[in-house]
Amino acid sequence: QDGDLKFPLESVKKLKELMDGNRHINPRMMVSMAAYSPCQEKHLPEEFQPVCNREDAPMIFRRLSLAAEDDLCEICANAACAGCF
Repeated sequence: QDGDLKFPLESVKKLKELMDGNRHINPRMMVSMAAYSPCQEKHLPEEFQPVCNREDAPMIFRRLSLAAEDDLCEICANAACAGCF
């Protein structure tokens, strides 16, 4: 979830894979994660297409990608979850 936008966890994981895969294509032309938007990726999950129309799309994608970095179980990753520890 990012603000009022909600996405399936599996789609967010796929987004992270796409973003990580395109980050270091060429060391001389390293893409800044703050400016990168995966909207042109052919494997971008369909539910992210509405985000591509927003001005803040790169930041939304960056935050979602960062959220997918946690190695927490899916239940514990939910902020409303209690009793995981």
